[in-house]
Amino acid sequence: KGLGISFKLNRWFVVAWLLPVVFNVAAMFASALFPPMRFSTETPILQDALAQMSQSIPDIDAYKLLAITIVSGLSAGITINALFAFGEEIAWRGWLLKQFEGVTFLKASLIIGVFWGIWHAPLIAMGHNYAQHPFIGLGMMIVCCVLLTPVIQYIRVKSKSVITAAIFHGTLNAGAGMSLMYIDNFNDLLGGSAGLAGFLVLLVINCSLFAIDKWVTKENMFTSPLTL
Repeated sequence: KGLGISFKLNRWFVVAWLLPVVFNVAAMFASALFPPMRFSTETPILQDALAQMSQSIPDIDAYKLLAITIVSGLSAGITINALFAFGEEIAWRGWLLKQFEGVTFLKASLIIGVFWGIWHAPLIAMGHNYAQHPFIGLGMMIVCCVLLTPVIQYIRVKSKSVITAAIFHGTLNAGAGMSLMYIDNFNDLLGGSAGLAGFLVLLVINCSLFAIDKWVTKENMFTSPLTL
């Protein structure tokens, strides 16, 4: 209980499952805001994937593959991916978040986000997420984690369960690679969920949650001491 492990279902479990898909798709299309990147159904990676899948699905096309990718991501996100993400989330949004009770929500998000980003340093140096720019990518990953943390943390607190954080994290990872297939001239610093395009989408999501919290529910959770 102290780690927030609860399987008592509520609407935030659904939010944790669907919001990452919205984010990944929005980040994919937002990538086209940064030329020379553009949305395309003719990228080499996508054409190779379609050629392979056409053997089992003769009428497959780019948009059907996108739908399949989203559905498979949702399936993996709430099962195997969530299980693997749980091992990470039990630390960040379970044990560590508990240590920040009494600290304001935003301050806790900033500190945890920075440590979460630095924790990825060995993977980033090996080319994970930023294969084109592994060293600059470390700074990008810290920014990415700082922007992601308030969203995951908000859902975790509202749901009263760290399981939602694992579902969000697992579903996010399952669909994060869509931009690689559908964005031509892809740049890992600018495009995709972990690039500048993703950062812009995360800013919109964070600002929306802040506005809902302040003016709709009027809980002022963002600026209040954290309670679990």
